[in-house]
Parts: sequence; structure tokens; C-alpha cells
Amino acid sequence: MSKDLLIRAILADSTIRCMAAVTTSLVDQACKRHNTLPTSSAALGRVLTGTLMMGSLLKDLERITIKFDCRGPIGNITGEADAHGNVRGYVKNPQVDLPINEKGKLDVGGAVGTGTLYVIRDVGYEIGLSREPYYGSVPIVSGEIAMDLAYYFTKSEQIPSDVSLGVFVSPEGEVIAAGGFIIQVMPGADEKLIDKIASNVAKIPPSTTMIREGFTPEDMLRKALGEIDFEILERKEVQFRCNCSYERALSLVAALGKIEVVDMLEKDKGAKLTCHFCSETYLVSAGELEKILDDFQTQEG
Repeated sequence: MSKDLLIRAILADSTIRCMAAVTTSLVDQACKRHNTLPTSSAALGRVLTGTLMMGSLLKDLERITIKFDCRGPIGNITGEADAHGNVRGYVKNPQVDLPINEKGKLDVGGAVGTGTLYVIRDVGYEIGLSREPYYGSVPIVSGEIAMDLAYYFTKSEQIPSDVSLGVFVSPEGEVIAAGGFIIQVMPGADEKLIDKIASNVAKIPPSTTMIREGFTPEDMLRKALGEIDFEILERKEVQFRCNCSYERALSLVAALGKIEVVDMLEKDKGAKLTCHFCSETYLVSAGELEKILDDFQTQEG
């Protein structure tokens, strides 16, 4: 499977900005890690792709989290990305799979239902900076993810946006195609140009159709923009990548406190921690728990 790519572009004197991505490999990896069924795979893949593209607008130490707090059977969907093309995420109920909807597509809207979409941007979390995060939220208006992100951009950030996100899943559950694009109208954009782009976008095939035909992110933007020229500012590989580790697992156990660690040692002779974001499991041995308790004794002494 080819590498996943993302591009960021501008046109019309920077009054229109665009992002496009092919994310087939990383979405497939995420879905396999979380053992998702097709409807959940489509929901998770759309959120991961949208989060990645939003992350492409971040500065070096920033991080963005997109959370769909859903009232539908999927529970919630979370994606988190940095400025360097890394994304991770999960669905609360990965085994949700609904019948095909009236359009013959996976019923992501039915799985998500109503609820609230949250967007959180923070700076320097990993290195201990304490700047106040930015929080934005809007109601979930469709549950289909792309329309909800477009609604968020328009209502919360006052940036009219066209968002296309798709995931094509085979009958066997493999992710065959995933990706999409975002086109955003900035202040000062020409109304005629906006109308022309809207007309172009309305005529093009779904993102997954284009990706299955071998389209690159640049090809998708060319299709969406028609004859309108654009300048690519950035082209980079993207990937599913979690920052969990065995060392972090040990830190989490220690943070529970002495009483909890003693309880783990006496009852279970160890500890088992599973990362929500990537489903990686870490086994902490009795010996490691004893070392943590020794550290508590040293601190107390």
C-alpha cells in the first residue's frame, strides 16, 4: 500500500486555502488496531482525516483534538493530531455496524446521531507548557462528520468551508480508500470565484471514488478547483502514530498512588494498561510495582 500524503495550498492571493489528503494506510491501521466494524471504521477514518488536515494548519508545538460526543450507538469519536502529520484516535464502541442507508452508503450519521462536536487546540502539552487551550464547540448537525466540521468552521471560526471526507470499506472489512479535502474561504475572497469553486465541487465524484482511481491529494484539488490555479505550500507524508510507551504506563501507575499500587501487587501481582488511542497493551510486572513502591518509600524517607 502506498504512503499516505497531505498537501496544503493557497490560491487567489491567499483568499482561498485548501488541504487535501489520502489517508488509506493510516485509517486501515487504526481500524485494525481498534478492531472496528465497517460503520465504525468509516466514522473513525473520517475523523482521523479531518483532524489531520486541521492539524496541518498548526504551529510546531501545537496539537489539536477533535471529539464527537455522540448520542448515537458509537458513543464518541476522538482524533488528535500535531503539526507534523501524526494522528491518533479511537471510537468508544468500535463494534457498531448499522445497515446500509437509503443512499447505499455506510450509515455513519445513524451511528453518530446527535450530540456535540468539540475542538481543542493546545500548545506545548508534551513539554509541560501551560498555556490556556482553545476550546470550541457546536452541535452535531448531521453525524456524517464532513458536514459537521464544515458547520464548525462556519459557526465557530467564521470561515466558510467545503469539507469532503470519505472511507471505502470492503465487504471483508479492509479499508480500500480514505481521504478528502477542505477548501476554505478567507476574508476578501471574490464572490464569483467562490461560486465557481462551489459549482466545481458539486460536480466531482466522492473522495473515495477518486482515491480508488489513483488520485493523489493534488489530483483531488485539481478536480475540485477545475481550471483555477493553486500554489502548493506544503507536501508531507502522514501517519497513524501514538505517543504512548511503557515508560508512560509506569508513570500512570505511579500517579495512582501508593495504596493503589499495593492493591495491584497484592491482588493481581502486576498491572495491565491499554491505551485508548492505539489499543497497545502494557503489562507491568510485580517487580516493576515493587520498584515503584520503593520509590514511594524513598520519597517518604
